[in-house]
Amino acid sequence: MQSKLSANMMTQLRRGYRSEYGLTCLPIAATGSITDRGRSSTLHNNAIFCRARAHALQEAVRWGEPYALFMAPGLMTWIIPLVDEESVEGGLTGGEVRIEGDATDTTELVNYIVSAGVSRKAAAAYVGKIPFWPQPRVHEAAASLFESFYQLSGWAPTLLTRHRTDALQQRQIAEVIHERKRQPDRAYPLEEERILLSLIRVGNRAGARSMLNTMLAAIYLYSPREAVIRARIIEMMGYLVRAAVEDSPLLEPLLEHQQKWMEQILNTEGFEALCKVVRQALDDFMDNIFEQGYGRTNKKVRRALDYIAGHYTEELRLENVAEHVGLSTFRIAHMVKDFTGRTILQHVKRLRTEKARRLLEETSLTCAEIAYEVGFSDQSFFTRQFREMTGTTPAKYRRERRGIA
Repeated sequence: MQSKLSANMMTQLRRGYRSEYGLTCLPIAATGSITDRGRSSTLHNNAIFCRARAHALQEAVRWGEPYALFMAPGLMTWIIPLVDEESVEGGLTGGEVRIEGDATDTTELVNYIVSAGVSRKAAAAYVGKIPFWPQPRVHEAAASLFESFYQLSGWAPTLLTRHRTDALQQRQIAEVIHERKRQPDRAYPLEEERILLSLIRVGNRAGARSMLNTMLAAIYLYSPREAVIRARIIEMMGYLVRAAVEDSPLLEPLLEHQQKWMEQILNTEGFEALCKVVRQALDDFMDNIFEQGYGRTNKKVRRALDYIAGHYTEELRLENVAEHVGLSTFRIAHMVKDFTGRTILQHVKRLRTEKARRLLEETSLTCAEIAYEVGFSDQSFFTRQFREMTGTTPAKYRRERRGIA
């Protein structure tokens, strides 16, 4: 890992972290051992501590976010997973603290460390230097270190993003299952299928994912047998595709996509794995709906929307669209609004915002870089437009998607 990270970057990261929290962050290997030769010691790399850090690193990668744990009675640490795209390159330990109000006394903690083979004198000296923190500050420090590392390194943790999305889905489904188990009526929620379709139509990906998780929980409660779950999922997807094609015959290619996902669902085992596949199918479905759009039965409108989809990151003018389809600016503007329910400008904003969301979730590009990438003239204008479309700023949106408070 250290060969991939510059000394200057690590120095800058440590300096900022220590200035803010008074602790030193150190690199660790998959085994949990501290790899910084100048700062590692027999005490820090004893077997008990290493096992705890190794477990924390595995969990951090699994959940796609920092992971905090007690690695000894009353002694808390937190681990930041270091991932470059799909490759796990180790981790960072954020230091150790004792939690205010914890019942563990100093003698108990020292005895625990001594049991790992550390001398009592060294253990007592080490424990005596550990600061006391309120527990919320641990999560604050972990989130700050996570964000600072990926900003400074420029790494895109695509593996973590995917794992975090998977974990969020399972948490949401588990919450719905827990809540609905207390309800007497567990009938299959047909009304929620219509709500899901309406969310897809307006391009609300987050809302659609949340509703999908609610429906998957309902499917599981209806019957936990995998054969029944598969049948219900296929039935649900068939409804969505059928409704989309009925709305616009131009969406008929969705039938081919549906067949591909049906085959994958039939070959997937386990409820959790099925949930992931269905979420991916939903994203694919929405991408196709997003690209094709509803209400495109008019050929001129279809050509206009195709042109917008191919040029929305440029300085797109109404005159360009009108010239491309061979109509006046007044005529094409009104036709697009009449047939799709959105103005040309709204289509451009929607496309730019959707691409910006993906870049914020999946890349380490700065907000300024993303602004220019999607076609905005400057970052402040991008921020205003993004907030108008999503209700939040680009920076806050990225922090929320990365699980950073």
